[in-house]
Amino acid sequence: MSSAGPKQAIFASLAEIAQALAHAHRLELLEHLGQGERCVEELAARVGLTFANASRHLQILRRASLTATRRDGKRVLYRLAGEGEVVALLQALGRVGERNVAEIELVMAAYFRARDTMEPISRRELTERLRDGLVTVLDVRPEPEFRLGHLPSALNIPWPDLEQRLGELPQDREVVAYCRGPYCVLSFEAVAALRARGFTVHRLEDGFPEWKAAGLPVEAA
Repeated sequence: MSSAGPKQAIFASLAEIAQALAHAHRLELLEHLGQGERCVEELAARVGLTFANASRHLQILRRASLTATRRDGKRVLYRLAGEGEVVALLQALGRVGERNVAEIELVMAAYFRARDTMEPISRRELTERLRDGLVTVLDVRPEPEFRLGHLPSALNIPWPDLEQRLGELPQDREVVAYCRGPYCVLSFEAVAALRARGFTVHRLEDGFPEWKAAGLPVEAA
């Protein structure tokens, strides 16, 4: 039997990456790692997994070269390996799913579009409005994620605190809200709640990982 050629070797390695992506928990772990470097305990808590299960999923992602690790004392910290490429891969997967999978389209229509029927603001549009000082950028992620990195001059009001902190948002300025990514429900809920209270508010087209992966400026607390 002849040995596999270079194309087959590449396809075999790509298949390992595809297999690593083939679990909802692992996709969610990658979304959280897109916010910044995290230890296993933090990731397990975010995704609602036991430490053992989270560690197993993360090891699969590392074997597929989607994540990398470093030690910090007794803790193992995970991060995306090739951040821009991994974020772009997840974006492409989402586009294919929205285009070809009927179940995804049903969820998009029933949940996401029901809360925000208006076109989101693109990264380019937001960059221009930030330069002209025309908007308030609202980060509705939890504060630990905000500290890891955020859009320039963003105001962090985590979604659960929004009702009690409405006074921090100017009524006479447009608000652009963002969170973890295109399927993160936090920004959709924030947009719906703020519009119901009379704010002029739009949603960023995706989230912090996509902004950072595009090479746009970020800040850290």
